[in-house]
Amino acid sequence: MKTNRTRSQERVLKLLKTQKRSLSAQDIYSELRRCKQPLGLATVYRSLDSLKQEGVVIVRTLANGESVYSCLQQDQHHLTCVKCGTSILINECPVHDFEDKLQESHNFKIFYHTLEFFGMCDRCTFTEDIS
Repeated sequence: MKTNRTRSQERVLKLLKTQKRSLSAQDIYSELRRCKQPLGLATVYRSLDSLKQEGVVIVRTLANGESVYSCLQQDQHHLTCVKCGTSILINECPVHDFEDKLQESHNFKIFYHTLEFFGMCDRCTFTEDIS
């Protein structure tokens, strides 16, 4: 699919491609200001929304309600602690076959999927037990 991205979208995408972690829109805004490539926060959000609709950026909502963005490299799956917000990446995916069936049966192009389990990490469980 040929895309006509704006310069702002290209800057946001380039930044996300260099990151090893997901970033919030505020993080992206701050990083671009530090790199002497400032964009307004509203422009960052518009760019992220366009890139998400294009299927090249993934958005996840953390337990605290914050949205974080990353470049689509592969589907991402996490264990997320509801107390401290720690997210642990899961490397295996049990739903790829199901995704293929859904695309075929519903004639629907899937860009990505996320799978997230919420609970408490060892550290938070331990502090709950001793409280």
